[in-house]
Amino acid sequence: MSSPQPTAKKVLPIVFLTILLDLLGFGLVIPIAPFYAQHFGASPTVITLLGATYSLMQLIFMPMWGRLSDRIGRRPVILMSVAVSCVGYLWFGLATQLWMLFAARLLAGFGNANIGAAQAVIADTTAPSERARGMGMIGAAFGIGFVLGPVFGGILGKIDLALPSYVAAGLGLVNLILAFIRLPETRDPEHIERRKALPPGALGMLLKKPSVVRLLLVTFTVTTGFALMEQISGLYIQSIWAPVPPNSTAEQIDLLHKHAAVLSTSVLAAVGLTMVIVQGGLIGRLVKRFGEGALLRFGTATVTIGLLGMVAVGTIGWYPGMFIASVVLAAGSALNTPSATSLLSQHAQAEQQGGLLGVGQSMAAAGRVLGPFVAGGLFELNRPLPLMVGAVLTAIAFVLALGVGAPVLPTTRAAD
Repeated sequence: MSSPQPTAKKVLPIVFLTILLDLLGFGLVIPIAPFYAQHFGASPTVITLLGATYSLMQLIFMPMWGRLSDRIGRRPVILMSVAVSCVGYLWFGLATQLWMLFAARLLAGFGNANIGAAQAVIADTTAPSERARGMGMIGAAFGIGFVLGPVFGGILGKIDLALPSYVAAGLGLVNLILAFIRLPETRDPEHIERRKALPPGALGMLLKKPSVVRLLLVTFTVTTGFALMEQISGLYIQSIWAPVPPNSTAEQIDLLHKHAAVLSTSVLAAVGLTMVIVQGGLIGRLVKRFGEGALLRFGTATVTIGLLGMVAVGTIGWYPGMFIASVVLAAGSALNTPSATSLLSQHAQAEQQGGLLGVGQSMAAAGRVLGPFVAGGLFELNRPLPLMVGAVLTAIAFVLALGVGAPVLPTTRAAD
């Protein structure tokens, strides 16, 4: 069998563009969603639950999309999911009641539960030694989405809070067209026969391996900690640097909300830019020098430091410090995520990649459900409490990551 490298060179840019457009749409909505929901009377707890509904659908359906991509192919799964998310973004902008916002986020979350299938495309076309760099491309797409999406979302939100949702839907349509034209099928036809030969419950047996369990738990705890920060960052910044005085007029409240959106957008942009630099340009060289296991542990510890840094700068009221803490946190996450995904993919045979990576993304989605679910309540109890709880969780993840390394697997297609 020929080397997969030419296929990787052809496919990876297309996957990158597909995920980038997907994440740009997601990023556009981030800065305006809390304040858009407030227009429908949502409390901080309800606002964070709105974020949880999106991730709940990913928790439920990421394994399904991944397993389905193992059966019918990566291309049809990605096309179907992009189309669904496009409709979800459009409905979000057209919503006239709070329940419609929740329904639209559920639909968009269902559609965007395709990351496991996209990761399977990378696993199909890269050798294990290059896989972390390939997975880093998805992280870089996330980063660019966090840089450009929130920036333009904040700008468009000044015109109309619903406008970013319409633009996100338009990007989804462009994404669907480009993926239909350019995205090839990467699943090897031989996978079908080998998958039929797998014993019943093969994926379940794989999920019982101690190293796999630890990687899944690291993914869950780190994502939960990050989600706690992500979901309350706008409210945290608003409460310190753009508080709403009592008896403010509707116009004053609207101006303060927009100012808070700009402040929170700037911090999220710093997070995204850092992730682009680390995952887009550094992760491959760092993996070759230190290995995924070492980067997994270092990145997890760095996320903890970043979360505690946000608590510190919020306590003293120094807004520029939010950028420093955010860069530290983002760098840690940018090292942790592709390292964990690469290690997880190396535990699976080619015909199980979609299923196992879908489970991994489902664990990440579980963290994005739990984090928003409790973030609002914790925030109402004590402003920095969500960040402190996140730091405790990531410290636990560091302990779980101790000793985790790459497995030795039988030859797969990527290594042929």
